[in-house]
Amino acid sequence: MTSEDPGGVAATLTLADWRRRIGSLYADVRRIAATDPAAALAEWRTVRERLFREHPQSPVPIEHREAFRANHFDHDPSLRFEVVVEPVEPLPAAAGAGFGTLDFGDGSADAAPGANSSLAIDIPVSAGGTMSFQRFGAVRIPFPAGERRLEVFWMAGYAGGLFLPFRDATNGSETYGAGRYLLDAAKSADLGGDPTAGTLVLDFNFAFQPSCAFDPKWACPLAPPANRLDIPIRAGERLA
Repeated sequence: MTSEDPGGVAATLTLADWRRRIGSLYADVRRIAATDPAAALAEWRTVRERLFREHPQSPVPIEHREAFRANHFDHDPSLRFEVVVEPVEPLPAAAGAGFGTLDFGDGSADAAPGANSSLAIDIPVSAGGTMSFQRFGAVRIPFPAGERRLEVFWMAGYAGGLFLPFRDATNGSETYGAGRYLLDAAKSADLGGDPTAGTLVLDFNFAFQPSCAFDPKWACPLAPPANRLDIPIRAGERLA
């Protein structure tokens, strides 16, 4: 914020523009991927890199933006899945604090989709503290190395949104040490699915580093123990 922009108008509008552009990108990804997942991935990489290099709301520090180039693993078609979302069992009471309702900050509240305080969990954040989520489902993924299970979360807050973070055996060497994200619908990162069939599309070629991988000033929720894979996922964004 500057004296010329006391209300933060410019920053707020550029943030809105960033979200608008990311939303359009993922809409294009879902459309293109229906017939050509490789072309959808190429579009995602190109547009995302350009935004990170040129947009005022890029998570990359200003002094590094001009030279920024994204790094990716080779496309692996075997790591694209459409999986059924199954219900999850409640955690022990001490494992998470319930939230049950969504507080809009104006004295009103609304129930989270399928809200159940016994399925609530507080996930640690990179900058300290926690964020509240609802454990609403889990998926079983038939990786080439064998089936693995990941939990899918719903973010507490006004907008809410699907959230699927994960850690794997590449973290700390080939990828960011705290893990990567596959879905983060609060930021429009959503690969689609079929609500009638109860499925989600999970394509690990679209796995991306959270903002805190580029600059520690960002606060990013971390993958909880249930989403720590014991195998390497060499797809998506990488450090180098």
